[in-house]
Amino acid sequence: MNRPVCPECERNLCAINCYHKNKVYYRKTCDSCATKNSKKPRKTPRWQLQGYKKKPTCERCGFKARYAAQLTVFHVDGNLKNNQIDNLKTVCLNCVAEIKRSDLPWRRGEIEPDL
Repeated sequence: MNRPVCPECERNLCAINCYHKNKVYYRKTCDSCATKNSKKPRKTPRWQLQGYKKKPTCERCGFKARYAAQLTVFHVDGNLKNNQIDNLKTVCLNCVAEIKRSDLPWRRGEIEPDL
């Protein structure tokens, strides 16, 4: 059986749902249409619920971001449940790569949803 084309966008192929007994089962739509039509409420990160707001610059190197997606929030002590303001730092993506390779215990917080 050929993989069906998504009936909504008529461009992409339908997403694979699962394999069972050497048979492929497909979803009704492609991944992008399924995500677009999802009725799940967007989760607000816990650090944002605590009142922390991303800063416009990286607190590690001073990089001034043009877009909010260039910055992320890290937990300094590595505990993702500790959302105290003094435990949270706004860090650019370049510093994220450096932090991952260093011995810092920092951990990335919940990812902020796309809008």
